[in-house]
Amino acid sequence: MDSAGPKGSFGRHRKIMPFEPGSIEALRDASRQKAGSLNQHVLGYGPQAEAEWAAAGIAAPDLAAMRKYRLERIRAELKRRGYAGALLYDPVNIRYATDSTNMQLWVAHNPTRHCFIATEGPVVLFDYFSCEHLSDHSGVVNEVRPAVSWMYLYGGELTEQKVRRWAAGIADLVREHGSGNSRIAVDHINPEGVEELARLGISIGNGEAVMENARLIKSPDEILAMRRAIVACEAAMGEMEQALKPGISENELWAELHRGNIARGGEWIETRLLTSGPRTNPWFQECSSRKIEAGDLVAFDTDLIGPYGFCADLSRTWLCGDANPSNEQRALFRIAADQIEHNMALMQPGISFRDLVEASAVPPGDCFPTRYGVLYHGVGLADEYPTLPHASDWTSDTPDGVLEPGMVLCVESYIGRLGGREGVKLEEQILITETGNEQLSTYPLDTRLLG
Repeated sequence: MDSAGPKGSFGRHRKIMPFEPGSIEALRDASRQKAGSLNQHVLGYGPQAEAEWAAAGIAAPDLAAMRKYRLERIRAELKRRGYAGALLYDPVNIRYATDSTNMQLWVAHNPTRHCFIATEGPVVLFDYFSCEHLSDHSGVVNEVRPAVSWMYLYGGELTEQKVRRWAAGIADLVREHGSGNSRIAVDHINPEGVEELARLGISIGNGEAVMENARLIKSPDEILAMRRAIVACEAAMGEMEQALKPGISENELWAELHRGNIARGGEWIETRLLTSGPRTNPWFQECSSRKIEAGDLVAFDTDLIGPYGFCADLSRTWLCGDANPSNEQRALFRIAADQIEHNMALMQPGISFRDLVEASAVPPGDCFPTRYGVLYHGVGLADEYPTLPHASDWTSDTPDGVLEPGMVLCVESYIGRLGGREGVKLEEQILITETGNEQLSTYPLDTRLLG
């Protein structure tokens, strides 16, 4: 037998370091500091995105100021509505409140990561085990605790026990920081959680109302971050347009937008709205394996969550190949472009939602049955409040309001004749200013289709 032993085994001179009491905590702290310094939000978006932003002349947002502004907006809404705090599960709301992320899409349908914001008190983030480093950059998170996850995936037939343990922790926070107020706002929660909190004397109100109104008015730093997200999106759109050749599939073309977004530090795309040729009418077909042909219209809606977590929600319609567009393609495109131009001019501070939609241009009669579902909608970290329908779709339960400076909305158009072959989708992203509006989206329209 070889006295040296098999390769890779411990030799007789191998030194085993003794365990020292307290060393595990020191190692934890060192590991957390290392991981925190390498957080994606600390490392930034990389030379490609930074060079494009510099070329566009867009300064970096002051993220510390942006985070402070957002937390103040949330707490102002909580005070206005009489809540002791907010309990948030929606990852977009948690991003707004803390500017921290962890598996955003996974937690969007697996309610685990959550956050408690005391109206007068701390921000407590409940995250996965050993994930404290993911919010160390934030500056607004006061404490990170292990999340008690009580969805069935974790609890099985013992979920009720996990709910009780979770609710006890939330109730303790409310009692400690609520100054006798036991009413909290919650954005998303299953019935078991509502019932157990109620048993502990905690009442629940609509957290979506709190968060949508907090997110409504953007700060100057948020607008800088949104501008950067749009620049990144439009750069990816340019790469997409370069890839548009006869024979490429819709899926292959759509992948170019995903690639360009991720390469610039973007996060995800909400939908699969890219179609070509006969699949452009009616709208809301999802991207497919269809091969795009010369002369096809290609219509898409980015619905893109880009750098800084901001949504760049733009729509364009392109002509594939070198052929001239048909008269019908030009006619549809002109109607859509004119509708966007007319409606964008109406977007002024002080106009009511109802007056805005009453004055808006709408598709002509043979295109009206296939109209897009809304004329305008808010946008920020995702599609946001308000959503404004056509005047004919306004009902008694449609909320009215007023456009205010700092709001950002998208203006939409889909034009396709009922029973027609193709359709055109256009959309622009608009900032409401003190004196009017500013178009944030800049990607040019297809001049061949404009005629």
